[in-house]
Amino acid sequence: MQPENFVQDMGHDIYAVDAGYVRPGLAASHLIVSGERAAFIDTGTANSIPRLLGALNYLGLSPECVSHVLLTHIHLDHAGGAGQLMQSLPEATLFVHPRGARHMTDPAKLIQGTRAVYGDAEYRRLYGEIVPVAGERVHEVADGEVTSVGVRELKLLHTRGHANHHYSIVDPAAKAIFSGDSFGVSYRELDTDNGEFIIPTTTPVHFDPEAAHASIDLMLSFEPEAIFLTHYSKVTSIARLAKDLHADIDAFVAIAEGCEDREDRMQNIADGMRDYVWQRLSEHGYRGGDRQREDVLGMDIELNSMGLDVWLSRMTAA
Repeated sequence: MQPENFVQDMGHDIYAVDAGYVRPGLAASHLIVSGERAAFIDTGTANSIPRLLGALNYLGLSPECVSHVLLTHIHLDHAGGAGQLMQSLPEATLFVHPRGARHMTDPAKLIQGTRAVYGDAEYRRLYGEIVPVAGERVHEVADGEVTSVGVRELKLLHTRGHANHHYSIVDPAAKAIFSGDSFGVSYRELDTDNGEFIIPTTTPVHFDPEAAHASIDLMLSFEPEAIFLTHYSKVTSIARLAKDLHADIDAFVAIAEGCEDREDRMQNIADGMRDYVWQRLSEHGYRGGDRQREDVLGMDIELNSMGLDVWLSRMTAA
């Protein structure tokens, strides 16, 4: 595939690179360019790396220009390709939350856990070969620290709720935030005349509703004009989307709590969430049928249900 088919200019020297994960428009890596320097935010999987390097070449940048690889968190659709990418970027430092750093230098547990869920063949199909990053090239991100890409300053904020090893990147020059999964997921196939549609990500194993609410409010305090999501890229109706996320987090928790004593709890949570989200889509003006909704959001519904089930077990055991 030619780079013009997977690289999109988002303005302010920001480029979205479709990571090619599962389907088009599902996962993005973002590239920031500042003078003679550049930074990648999230890497996709190991299978995504030819696209990221192709994007550099397409934009006339050398691998030596990249000073930063910023991982919002270490889930494999965001960070699985970090080791292979770093091998091709001799001047880059990997920026990762302190809770995730050891998994980048020794990814054995990440690999083991993912293989246990998917099986070896599916693991390799989805994620490719995960390789470690040398410890001296890894920087552990402090909450609130500022780093410079060329002449562009970025502020890094710990944003729990989706994962305990998550941070987000504030880019004042673009009046934007790169939120990883802390500001939900919003797929362009679901846009209507009413704008963008969004839902939270409550995936295993660290979902924390109070922290998720707090992270959204923290991002809003910077008054961004745009937020760049890994799933998928730029959204601009920030106040409305934040209100929807807050309401959905509460609704998802209520659905889970309502299923606490049911025999097949996780499936009941998934059914309740699907009913709730499908209703929201209809109210948003989306006219696609159940098949189209499932194609876009089915994987998120299942993962969110698993996360809520794990959260509920944690709460009832406390």
